[in-house]
Formats: sequence, structure tokens, C-alpha cells
Amino acid sequence: MTETEQRELSVKNGTVECRPGVRVGLDRCRFCASSRAFCERGTWKQSPALAYCMACRTTGSVDLAQVHAVRCADRTGEGFRSIMSIIS
Repeated sequence: MTETEQRELSVKNGTVECRPGVRVGLDRCRFCASSRAFCERGTWKQSPALAYCMACRTTGSVDLAQVHAVRCADRTGEGFRSIMSIIS
């Protein structure tokens, strides 16, 4: 999925609107299978959730207090899906 096919969610008070009317904290996004990147201080960083992705294998960290947007690959409105169910 390309960046243009991903949703860009604005952060308000440490949360994003994951699904219509449902706000979740960034700590959940960090472990969501749909999160792709976090915009920290104007720079996009790959999501820590991609650490187990065979193509990405990201190992960087994200300072959630400095994040103002999240890129999300959830186009169906499924909402939070933990990576723990994928890697266990």
C-alpha cells in the first residue's frame, strides 16, 4: 500500500480517530497492525509495529509525546488490530 492509499490521522490530546467516533491513544497505534508511520516533529518515522514485517524490519523508536499525525493502512474501518495476535 502506497502512502497515498493510507489514511493520515491527526493527533489530538494524544489520540487519533481510529474509526468514526472512536478515539484511541497513540500507545495502541504503536502496536496496531495497520499503523505505518508516525510524524514526529515534522519527520515521518516507520511504525514500531513494523518490527516484525519481513519487508520493513524497522527497529527505530518513536517519541509519542512529539507525534502530531499517524499514517494508517486500515481502509475498511476495522480499527485497532494488535500485532500480538500476528506474532504469537
